[in-house]
Amino acid sequence: MRLSDHDASFLYSETASATMHGGAFSIVEGEIPFEDIIEHFESRLHLVPRYRQRLVYVPFNMAHPKWVDDPQFDIRNHVILETVPSTMSVDDAIDHALVLAEPLMDRDKPLWKTFVIEGVPDRTILFQLGHHSMIDGASGIDISLVVFDLQPQGAQYPPPAEPWRPRPTPSTAQLMTEAVQENVENLTKSALFNPSRLAQNSNLLERGAGIMQRMLTQPVMTAPWNAGMVAPRRTLTRKRYPFAQFRDIRRTFGGTINDVVLTIVSEGAARYLETHKEPVSNQYLRIMCPVNVRREDEAGVLGNRVSGIFPRLPAESMDILDRLRYVQGETTSIKSNQEAHTLELMNEFAPSIPPVAMLPTLLVGTAFDPTALAARIPPPVAPKSGYRPPMYGFNFTCTNVPGVQTAQYLLGHEILDTYGLLMLGGNLGFGVVVGSYNRNLYFSLASDPRLMPDPEFMLEVIDDAFQELMEATGTGNAVVS
Repeated sequence: MRLSDHDASFLYSETASATMHGGAFSIVEGEIPFEDIIEHFESRLHLVPRYRQRLVYVPFNMAHPKWVDDPQFDIRNHVILETVPSTMSVDDAIDHALVLAEPLMDRDKPLWKTFVIEGVPDRTILFQLGHHSMIDGASGIDISLVVFDLQPQGAQYPPPAEPWRPRPTPSTAQLMTEAVQENVENLTKSALFNPSRLAQNSNLLERGAGIMQRMLTQPVMTAPWNAGMVAPRRTLTRKRYPFAQFRDIRRTFGGTINDVVLTIVSEGAARYLETHKEPVSNQYLRIMCPVNVRREDEAGVLGNRVSGIFPRLPAESMDILDRLRYVQGETTSIKSNQEAHTLELMNEFAPSIPPVAMLPTLLVGTAFDPTALAARIPPPVAPKSGYRPPMYGFNFTCTNVPGVQTAQYLLGHEILDTYGLLMLGGNLGFGVVVGSYNRNLYFSLASDPRLMPDPEFMLEVIDDAFQELMEATGTGNAVVS
């Protein structure tokens, strides 16, 4: 199977400073022997065939790479033991594990890893990493339903009918021939060669042009976490909330759970900026909110099926209910304009960049990687006192990943908590994953410590905004952990 344009874009945009693998921490009750976990993964590999596939590259990158079986597959290259001192807490172990995510993944092997972190008393921590060219947030949840169980006794999956044997890797001649044939077929199937389809979707395409025009004519401020290019190091700041409290807010004031999330995150960002004496008067922030556009028949399919919306919200702090109403108005307008569907359609109609033009990017991760020096010696961050030009993109990503709303188990041990790790790249030195699991919402703030040296304060002001919303409902104070 060949990478789609969308999936391949994460491969081509990757640098040594901005790796394109996302992650998730699962905190498991009890201490599980590493060999038991190895055996557990091996017993379920046949349920996720992509886990035993690697990328092969077409000569001269005449087409995107494709997935093939890895004849050298070894589970121990992907499920890896990491032992930490018993004096470490769960938080210490998570901070320690973030360093494991800094290097690029080996592109000659399947693009996933699971670090099994042992040593913390009465806990086992799984740190799962998957390249964004392989999975997105929704398909990551699908994988968790295979790796983890919904009952302590565990699901009994029938073994494969025959032992796994890798299919032969295509030859260079086969790869070239396939690429030429597919390029001709894709050209003839292109939406640009289908006038009737263009006419049917002309209104949506016109609307999409308007969205792009607004991005260019309504720039946003450059926040301090956008004032330089990211380096490899990451921090992860996190907090857990009962999901029921977000439902209380939605029930009281209307809108959606996403509106509540956007309200407290954007208000927290505004308060962060004001506290840091940033010039926010009459300024705005734009937030990228990924939207899952999978159809029902695509459930369980790996890869990326994501569009997005881009709400533009005030960078000045506001009364929390005024902020909520502003967010509701913005998201209602976005939905009425079908912006997520429109952007997905525009991406489909837009001419693809020829893969051959992306050939130089495949040097990343090799001995000739042109981005390695910038990772070792990051470029300077723009000073606070200097002029920062406006941004024509977005300031950060806030993604909401719906998860399983009941407990999951690994080898009979309950998964207690789960936290996501968002990729950061370019000048996006901050991002938020809001994941749900077992009737809780988990806020996970990823940041580059050069661009955001105090992520704990960002989490604090986000929490302040949430507490104010809860107080406004009249149902009592929030419970957080």
